[in-house]
Amino acid sequence: MTAQLGLGTYRCPDVAEAAVRAASRGADWVDTAPNYEGGRAEAALALVLAAYPDLRVSTKVGFVPPNARRIGLRAGVLSVDDAERGHCLAPGYISWQVARSKRMLGRVPDVVFLHNPEYDCQESEIADRLYVAFLALEEACSQRVISSYGLATWRGFSSGLFDVPALLELATKAGGPEHHLRAIQLPVSLVHLAVVAQAIDGHGPLVDALDAGLEVFASAPLHGGEIPGLVTRELTDLISPGSTPAQAALAVVASTTGVKRVLLSTGNPEHWTQAADTVGRPPLSPDVLRRVVDVLGT
Repeated sequence: MTAQLGLGTYRCPDVAEAAVRAASRGADWVDTAPNYEGGRAEAALALVLAAYPDLRVSTKVGFVPPNARRIGLRAGVLSVDDAERGHCLAPGYISWQVARSKRMLGRVPDVVFLHNPEYDCQESEIADRLYVAFLALEEACSQRVISSYGLATWRGFSSGLFDVPALLELATKAGGPEHHLRAIQLPVSLVHLAVVAQAIDGHGPLVDALDAGLEVFASAPLHGGEIPGLVTRELTDLISPGSTPAQAALAVVASTTGVKRVLLSTGNPEHWTQAADTVGRPPLSPDVLRRVVDVLGT
């Protein structure tokens, strides 16, 4: 398949252990955030990243980890309101957090994603929020605190709050033609099939990202581990005869046009091996993907 398997750490109870297992089995990317594993994920990854220098890493800025709220308040980068709601994309906080992430990880992150910028945001406010955040991230890139940035969203694309052309326009406004917007991250799964259906028909965020040269990170491909228990034998055989339900579900995600990396959150070595085997196979045909969409709907 054209996609690669990467480690997502949102639901990993032991991020360092999961990262070592993934890296030792050929993973080249780990995705994390300051608020994962109770605010300990970035620090837990530092030794792993040092041991595997070819392992690339992305982190996020937006949600404020509980263990950083008091520090952020003392530093003057968080308001009391932002600290209480646990999310902030103010320029001062972005600059502070990306520098902190670099220190925690022990290296410059390859990508820093704006984490759910739609959080507690009205439609009329989103463009200004993104533009101001992009300005801060472009500054971080110019100072070599980060290498590039992206946007990780749960419902921003599906709700129509923004699209890839709008993001590119804002990035160009913030950073010029040589801006550093490089990636998007969004849920793609048998539960979130609308983006798959759009890609089959040649439009939507996955196709727009591909055309723009942005990398697409597919998050929650098994919807928090719920999907394998929902997939019937008939659906598994329709997708990939002889596979497990989890492998069939991952095959759909990894075969979708535009998807560059599939982020799987697991510390189970058997699950990782099965997933890597699935992603390493030839992609499913558009006809199979279309039949899956016809059966399940969007």
